[in-house]
Amino acid sequence: MKRVVKYIIFALIAVIFIGTFVFLFKNSRPDKIEYQELEAGYADINRTTVVTGKIEPRNEVNVKPQINGIIAELYKEAGQQVKEGEVIAKLRVIPDMNSLSSAQSRVRLAEINLKQAKTNYDREKALYDKKLVSDEEYDQVLQAYNQAVEEKAAAQESLEVIRDGVSSRNTTGSSTLVRSTITGLILDIPVKVGNSVIQANTMNDGTTVATVANMSDLIFDGNIDETEVGALVEGMPMQISIGALPDYSSEAALEYISPKAVENNGANQFEIKAALKVNNDYVIRSGYSANAEIVLETLTDVLSIPESALEFDGEQTFVYRKNAAGTFDRIEVETGLSDGVTIQIKSGLQAGDKLRGPMIIKTEEDEKN
Repeated sequence: MKRVVKYIIFALIAVIFIGTFVFLFKNSRPDKIEYQELEAGYADINRTTVVTGKIEPRNEVNVKPQINGIIAELYKEAGQQVKEGEVIAKLRVIPDMNSLSSAQSRVRLAEINLKQAKTNYDREKALYDKKLVSDEEYDQVLQAYNQAVEEKAAAQESLEVIRDGVSSRNTTGSSTLVRSTITGLILDIPVKVGNSVIQANTMNDGTTVATVANMSDLIFDGNIDETEVGALVEGMPMQISIGALPDYSSEAALEYISPKAVENNGANQFEIKAALKVNNDYVIRSGYSANAEIVLETLTDVLSIPESALEFDGEQTFVYRKNAAGTFDRIEVETGLSDGVTIQIKSGLQAGDKLRGPMIIKTEEDEKN
């Protein structure tokens, strides 16, 4: 009985050993190598480039106050349409003390001059009524009096504008009202009620109360590498796609190529702009990232092959062409324009030539299937 058990154990060990050997032998056998077979033929080749950029309104303006002050009221918010001249905000004036003091001084001086001019006029009027002075002398005094009246009114108006932001004689032109300078969509109102704002001057750009843009006139703004800008001309068609709108595609026309390069990550690039055809079926927002595909060069019906058939050796280019015996000969070819998939063949091949393509490795399992 013990001898039978021993034989059984030896048999199991032998089976395991043989099975392992067979498994390793099968796995160590090299896979069968084959190659795709390609063919030279005629095709159209387009060399294209993709330019990244963003969508912007052509006309975007920052609306700023005419005086220094505090936001008292906001009548609009971002996303609303506004017409040119429409009021966006109202200010509470914070007068400059130097300007206020100067205006007050001007009013006092104008009052003194007016009082003296009135005295002179009354005296001259009495003499004129008695025919004791000539018309010319009377007219000069009258003119001086009228000028003094006007100067007093102008000084008072200037004081009211500095102090209140609006004069009593021109309430419709109040500088406390911030009005839109164009008709369009309000993109942003970066201020809140209570914020201080300042007018633009030589030392300061001023506070932006609102940003308004005409969203019916959009452009694509991007940068293209200096190696490709030489192929561009104004008026070239472009195809615009927007990342935020996967189904959106629009034609555009190149209308601007910058004459000066800008350095971007160590590379010289040129700014380009293209007029966008607005599609009212989509809501396009200012600042959307976009890509513009531009066809730089086109060849029609030229001899070409898949670029995967090429083999490079230094500056030379080769392909493997099938001969009458069914094997492949290595021959040199001259290439031309490529679109990244298909490449033009200038010499070395004819239409219909069979070529060796990329390698295909087949396992035993693939052959069985």
